[in-house]
Amino acid sequence: MTDPRAKPPGGVREQALSRAALERVLARAAQLQAASGEDDESGAMTEEQLVELGKEVGLSGELLRQALAEERSRTLLPAESGWLASFTGVSAVTAARTVPGTPAAVLGAIDAWMQRSEALQVKRRFADQLVWEARRDIFSVIRRTIPIWGRGFELIPANDVSAIVAAVGPNRAHARIVADFSVARSRRATSGAALAFAMLLITAPLIAIGVSPVLAAIPSALAALLALFITRRQYRQLVSRAQVALEQALDRLEFADAKPATTAQVLLDAFIGPPRPPR
Repeated sequence: MTDPRAKPPGGVREQALSRAALERVLARAAQLQAASGEDDESGAMTEEQLVELGKEVGLSGELLRQALAEERSRTLLPAESGWLASFTGVSAVTAARTVPGTPAAVLGAIDAWMQRSEALQVKRRFADQLVWEARRDIFSVIRRTIPIWGRGFELIPANDVSAIVAAVGPNRAHARIVADFSVARSRRATSGAALAFAMLLITAPLIAIGVSPVLAAIPSALAALLALFITRRQYRQLVSRAQVALEQALDRLEFADAKPATTAQVLLDAFIGPPRPPR
């Protein structure tokens, strides 16, 4: 049997690449191609072609499909830039996980959670994606007002909540949920800036009654900074609680934590009907 480590007739033995080295080579080749200005479409390939290529270099087909599903779901994430993002933080929170179940079953379970546990309703419906918004009917307002439901509704302030699910195996799917708070962030930042500006206006009457401009500016500046700090802190607490809510939704999917409906949920379903699965 030929020794694979033996030198070929030319006298130069090919060196085997480690997995880390292979990943660096592929990443560098993609970087060089992008820098060369070549048309990206010329190198386009289907999912199956990519899976076959991965198998040739020793990559698991299921893990490649999971990576593809994760890449497709990244389109839900909004781009962050500007002073507003630097001041308040991110405009959206996201949670992603590979869970057991078919894409249809996983998306249906997420939909039931959003309708029953977060008081949301379907806004738009796609083959592998759902978008929700806050319910505005009287029963949903009562649910959010009367604290008898055992938990808060952390996703209500979101402009919308999106979920996209893709298959990564025979009975496994990758789910990503994104809650967009860009509208709420803009409103809170505007209110905070207006309050800070109002605090600064206190300087004028103080100067008018003879207070030194420097002394008059100190309390106004401190009050303005406090207003901005409180606005920033409240918004970050809002998105932090929303992050936990998204993770809880995926926890139930991953660990099949199907708890029985509470009495309050049964009464709610009697009034507005149970959550409807995606069609």
